[in-house]
Amino acid sequence: MAFPFMRAFVTLFLYRYTRLVFNLFSFWSFKPIPPPENPKLTSQDVTVIIPSLEGCGDELVETIRTILDNQPFELLLVTIEANRTKAERMLSAMPASKSRIRLFTVKHPNKRRQMTEAIPEVRTAITLLADDDVSWPRTLLPWILAPFEKDEKYGGVVTCQRLRRAIAPSLSQRVWGFLGALYLERRNFDCGATTHVDGGLPCMSGRTVAYRTRILQNEAFTYAFTNEEWWWGKYQLNADDDNFITRWMVSHGWETYMQYHPEAEVLTTLEDNPRFLKQCARWSRSNWRSNLTSMFHEKHIWHRQPWSAYAVHLTTLSPPAFLGDILLVWLCHKATGSWGESFHDQSMTMLYLWIFTSKWIKLLDVCRHDTECGMFNSF
Repeated sequence: MAFPFMRAFVTLFLYRYTRLVFNLFSFWSFKPIPPPENPKLTSQDVTVIIPSLEGCGDELVETIRTILDNQPFELLLVTIEANRTKAERMLSAMPASKSRIRLFTVKHPNKRRQMTEAIPEVRTAITLLADDDVSWPRTLLPWILAPFEKDEKYGGVVTCQRLRRAIAPSLSQRVWGFLGALYLERRNFDCGATTHVDGGLPCMSGRTVAYRTRILQNEAFTYAFTNEEWWWGKYQLNADDDNFITRWMVSHGWETYMQYHPEAEVLTTLEDNPRFLKQCARWSRSNWRSNLTSMFHEKHIWHRQPWSAYAVHLTTLSPPAFLGDILLVWLCHKATGSWGESFHDQSMTMLYLWIFTSKWIKLLDVCRHDTECGMFNSF
């Protein structure tokens, strides 16, 4: 009677944890592509596009300052027409930016339309997209350009991310900040591991990501990007811009890469209040839409990135981790119930220890490149 339970337990256990074990090995053996000694691509080959709803604010000023410190060729800021005056006022108070920033506007808030308003204006080989709430290290551009130098097959490069810690946070902000930092660290782990195995990425986050300009300026890309539909053409999809571009890279034969290194590490903000849960819900919806599209409509991942298809996309169809853990515990209990009390207790204890270890082992590497250990300092 116990055999069917044991078979189900082993099947579920292997399905859930094979990817963890293999990803741990892949992540810990991952080595980023270093900048060459004599690079052909420099900061003057980079144009940065920032789509922004408000077009002003302290966070945006900090973002622009850290980006200009990297000496890109140009920065294109795109906001909505209603906020043009505020954006112009902000830029006029930044004298160093006058010759290096151009301002564009669109009538209605739509990130995809904002991006395509600026993309045709780019005059450099590399286009870098950035959110309006990030901080760059001064060393970012050489590192994000390195994969493009190494091989022409790379069409997009994304950076690792850490949480920008709040100043004098309250206890509530510390708790929400810790959860946000945890999310980013686990994401770094998953992206680094799959990049090392088959070049697959769950999503090339638009917080800071670089592409070859000719990809984004292609007419077919522009049309598909601004006319994506969902649910058999019933809905025009304006969200998920970074998911769309990630899938475009796969479907059009380009390789993608994540630079996991402290000199290519971007600081970003997340909600530090209960609205963080709404952010998670939006990310979950985006992942569902994109992963289902990748698996059952476009289908390129199955032959181009088979490991990522299993380790990332198939998790969309898996039960939540909490339910999976409960099911594993129940199956183990049923399968080992006839082994005698001592062996049964040992089996259950080993399973509990394994589940507990699996929850934090991805974070063992969190301080490898960061002496400040950003995640834990956020708490």
